[in-house]
Amino acid sequence: MAAETPTIVLVHGAWADATGFDAEIRALQRQGFRAIGFANPLRDLAGDATYLAEFLRTLTGPIVLVGHSYGGNVISTAATGNDQVQALVYFNGWMCDEGESQQQLLERFEGSLVGPSIRPVPFTGPDGSEGADLFLDPEAFREAFAADVDPETAAVMAAAQRPYAAAAFAAAPSGPPAWKTLPCWYLLGTEDKAIPPALQRFMAERANATIVEVAASHVSFVSQPEAATQLILQAVEATSRSR
Repeated sequence: MAAETPTIVLVHGAWADATGFDAEIRALQRQGFRAIGFANPLRDLAGDATYLAEFLRTLTGPIVLVGHSYGGNVISTAATGNDQVQALVYFNGWMCDEGESQQQLLERFEGSLVGPSIRPVPFTGPDGSEGADLFLDPEAFREAFAADVDPETAAVMAAAQRPYAAAAFAAAPSGPPAWKTLPCWYLLGTEDKAIPPALQRFMAERANATIVEVAASHVSFVSQPEAATQLILQAVEATSRSR
């Protein structure tokens, strides 16, 4: 039976790291699950997804993948072709379709505060290519990203934000995403100022996801950890019954 207990892999999005899943990982560990906070490179979608896909192949037994924001696109791509992945769980997550970018969807659904808050910083890659890292202005971080998190915590999150390469922001899935074939669950933040709630609903409904709404900002898993954990457990239970 132990071999059938899924490993839960949590994949963070832009301007964050895996420590944001602290509350969920603690709760899952208390219940006997192996939970892994995956370090998402945030460099480009194809490369980030390949990096995750290769890591997943080192795991044995069933897997439940959890993605926040841009991490949603990464898990949707990385899960393709991996029969171990039983379910996909999204926290305010991107679920772009093949050839569809985040920017295209943001242009269809207005209201995001992220665009005006982005501050690009140029960098030179190891191969000499030029790129840009995107940061959120610390002064705008809480309002755009974490409005329901206490100011002190939001200030730490802003100070520790991981840079998000412009190439990752602009990328689109090059093949059919896994949400077209796998069961999905979606935590929808109704107070999100980064991905408009209407856009989240559009993506989640298109994927036939089980939707749970919470009155939360873009970091619902930080401000509403119980709801986030319960959604993971719901996915685990549903997919365990179906095996």
